[in-house]
Amino acid sequence: MIYDAIMRVPYLSWVIFCTSVQSVGLVQYFNTASLDWHSAMHVVMCITTIISLALFAFMVIVRTRPSAKASGVEPRVSALAGSLLVYGIVLFPRHDLSPLAESFAILLAVVGSTGATIALWQLGRSFSIMAESRKLVTTGPYRFVRHPLYVTEELMMIGVFIQFASVWTALIFAAHVAFQLRRICNEEAILSTSFPEYEAYRKRAARLIPGLY
Repeated sequence: MIYDAIMRVPYLSWVIFCTSVQSVGLVQYFNTASLDWHSAMHVVMCITTIISLALFAFMVIVRTRPSAKASGVEPRVSALAGSLLVYGIVLFPRHDLSPLAESFAILLAVVGSTGATIALWQLGRSFSIMAESRKLVTTGPYRFVRHPLYVTEELMMIGVFIQFASVWTALIFAAHVAFQLRRICNEEAILSTSFPEYEAYRKRAARLIPGLY
């Protein structure tokens, strides 16, 4: 129980930091931006991102204790790196994009953060950062895709990445994707062990993209 509580601290601390950065940025934007459609889209993006991050933090606090968890160092490193590393992108300078490119980036971020909020809400207290099993969720978006939270998070982060694109942020994003894919494998391994019905679910639901993967 104490170990589980301690393991929540790094993720909560990082999410609170990123939420604070987003909130400060939103206030600053309000003070300088003009009132138009583009500004409204940017505000919506910031608000949906803040809501999504806040919900992540809340679910970490209220989640149930795991019934099983992956052993070893690698699953823990992959989980933490996959979760935390990508948020470092927003610490780099933001680019001035063309109206079309920025609108596209903002739209991806809004759709992604909204979808992540829906998937996370469906997952509820079964949400995990590490490769752990709590309850097998197969309803809502999980009916069609085994990892809708990862799909929507990546949409959101692609939208964010476009606004901060550089060689360094590209390397961070590539590392993030690699850790996320490894994280998926670790999670599926522990779920297969914990839930006999997972194999049937695995056969009827795509991993990430229906009809493709």
